[in-house]
Amino acid sequence: MNRRDFIAKSASAIAALAAPCPVARAVAEDAQVGYITIGRAGTLPSVPRYFRGLGYEISSVARRGLLSPTNTAYVELVRQLGTQGVLRVGGNTADYASYSSLAPAVSTPYGTTVNDAVLKDLGGFLEKTGWKLIWALNLGSGTEKDTVAEAKAVMAIAGERLLAFEIGNEPDLFSHEKHRPPGYGYEGWLADYRRYKTALRAQFPGIRFAGPDVAGKTDWVTRFAADEGTDIVLLTHHYYREGQNPGSTIEKLLGRDPKLQPQLDQLRAASRSCGVPFRICEVNSFSGGGRPGVSDTMAGALWALDYLYTLAYNGCSGVNMETGVNQLGFISSYSPIGEDAQGHSVARAEYYGLLAFMFAQGQMLEVNVRTDSPLIRAYATAPTERTVQLTLINKGETPSVLHVETGGVSNDLAKVTRLSGPGVDATTGITLGGGEVTAAGMWKPKKPQTAPLHDGQLIIDLPAASAAMVEMVRA
Repeated sequence: MNRRDFIAKSASAIAALAAPCPVARAVAEDAQVGYITIGRAGTLPSVPRYFRGLGYEISSVARRGLLSPTNTAYVELVRQLGTQGVLRVGGNTADYASYSSLAPAVSTPYGTTVNDAVLKDLGGFLEKTGWKLIWALNLGSGTEKDTVAEAKAVMAIAGERLLAFEIGNEPDLFSHEKHRPPGYGYEGWLADYRRYKTALRAQFPGIRFAGPDVAGKTDWVTRFAADEGTDIVLLTHHYYREGQNPGSTIEKLLGRDPKLQPQLDQLRAASRSCGVPFRICEVNSFSGGGRPGVSDTMAGALWALDYLYTLAYNGCSGVNMETGVNQLGFISSYSPIGEDAQGHSVARAEYYGLLAFMFAQGQMLEVNVRTDSPLIRAYATAPTERTVQLTLINKGETPSVLHVETGGVSNDLAKVTRLSGPGVDATTGITLGGGEVTAAGMWKPKKPQTAPLHDGQLIIDLPAASAAMVEMVRA
């Protein structure tokens, strides 16, 4: 069947099967055609608990009242992303920071101080949200004695919510950050790691560790899995598309990153070699605060949704999206949670991509995508034995009409929740399910749209720069 005939058939099928259905719309003449087939689980894993997470510079923790149970809007923004998540505290500022019980809290890139008051707030925030914690200890400018005191204070406020400690943030860049002399490599860091681990274990025998928390040297993860895989709970790595620069465009962000899949293959192999899960514990679009007009747009939301599914399908145990004040002292363009002119917390564009991932639950299913565009992506999960959740993403500039073989779904109406905005470069007006996130941090979607199913087939339109989450029930 040629494209024009398929579009005509799609349009008539939608009109005939569901004329009153709100999902029925005019099919664009230039729409590209795609074919999606949903298969079975095969050997794919389930979406892990505590998969979603946010990442913070330690300087954010020192901002009194931010990560606090009394910051009700911020609590709700985090809870909307799920009641099982992981908050990671680290970033470049972690290796310049210090802990002091009673000293004033100071939030600055090169000299943050956290005290008992802000840590108590953090503990209450974790309890209020139900999230766990990963904390990066200062290896760059600290000492073993300092680290023991810092770890003790963090353990006191986090309790069982403490997932693990990392020793140093991005140690593969320690020479660049001038924390260590030129030539400092994996062997030097491993010696430092073991020295600090010994000091911490002497005081806290049951303390849990993660690492190596590298910026880009994935081979460190492979080596660390071999050297310490029997004594850690998590392998950790960071990811950014690149350092933000004039070439950091929307097209680059939404296009294929050639280094991503080889990196994930290596991480998955390291994880399997020692039986320890891996997590991308610091990530966002472009490092250095993101690229304005790119990271803070609808493109960022679509990238985030696609990236989270890519990680899940590659066996990753979770992800921590960087948000808030960065190592340069300003709120990053890529930040899912930002601030308005009055300093109130608000959901930005990327937040909606993270929020849309709420539909990824249960067993992941095989999905085959046949289309001329590499910017059409499809993922599916089975939250229950009878329920199938299909996520369709169009990262391109051309609308699509997708013909979906649903794999045994009953003849009924599917529920459709759309992620949409005024355009791929929009920074405002983005909605999920027709609803925006309120000033109080609450998401209020409208009634779901519906799409007709007939003989196990679904025909659905997918506008340019949008996504659709489709919930179906098996016969």
